[in-house]
Amino acid sequence: MSGFVVTPEPVRVEGLTHLHTGKVRDLYAAADGSLVMVASDRVSAYDWVLPTEIPGKGRLLTQLSLWWFDQLGDLVPNHVLSDVPPAGAPADWDGRTLVCRRLDMVPVECVARGYLTGSGLAEYRVDGTVCGVALPDGLVDGSELPEPVFTPATKAEVGDHDENVSFEVVADRHGAALAAELRDLTLRVYRRGRELARERGVILADTKFEFGRDADGALVLADEVFTPDSSRYWPADEWAPGRPQTSFDKQVLRDWLASPESGWDRASETPPPALPEHVVERTLDRYTEIHERLTGRKPGLRAGNR
Repeated sequence: MSGFVVTPEPVRVEGLTHLHTGKVRDLYAAADGSLVMVASDRVSAYDWVLPTEIPGKGRLLTQLSLWWFDQLGDLVPNHVLSDVPPAGAPADWDGRTLVCRRLDMVPVECVARGYLTGSGLAEYRVDGTVCGVALPDGLVDGSELPEPVFTPATKAEVGDHDENVSFEVVADRHGAALAAELRDLTLRVYRRGRELARERGVILADTKFEFGRDADGALVLADEVFTPDSSRYWPADEWAPGRPQTSFDKQVLRDWLASPESGWDRASETPPPALPEHVVERTLDRYTEIHERLTGRKPGLRAGNR
């Protein structure tokens, strides 16, 4: 069983009530009923929050989510009210803060896969399926699937694994109508993201979304969207099925943690070691490059009021 490295005490801001500290985000409630989500520079791997931060990561991911929310606005509403930090917030919240609507969150990780890799590949190698979805024979690591598939997971507590489940399990737990709505919306949003990424020379291999219901019962896209923490991005010109793909995410640090150089035993209860500077720099470079490839602009502090 993996663990969770204790994170620093949350910042206290007058007028905000701290609700939750996650692996990488802190959540606050504002007096007007809105939520304030602050992305830190923390980074997680193998269900551990690492002791070393990636400087600037919180801003990069926040700005990329904002860009994507704008690209998806005609498909699905999102929870963002503003990206301006509340009065009295620390200066370093600028660029990493989202003020959001409260939603009744759906406790399902909505995963879309267009390519076979990761936990999907591991399951496929055993029984030819991913979350109960039968796939053709002969697929390998990095193969493009005939059609994108919806492969949901149950949301886990911090420090535990999300559990991949079938569509039928979601339907049994939450009703067939909601399960179908989640599947259809997940695949529509994924297809839009995949098309836009492909135009920029990038493969969006898979991703996960979180949805909540608003006061009218409509599904709303929440949390983050199409960031390198929630999605696998590969450079299209380097795609070669049959091997692990070059990726624009934290695979650099995962590889280092799994290497003899780190000296860390993933199967143990010992927390991961600190990351060396060269791993931090390479990881940040990957986050920065995917931001620039997708948006066509260098990361900034804030996109402005919405």
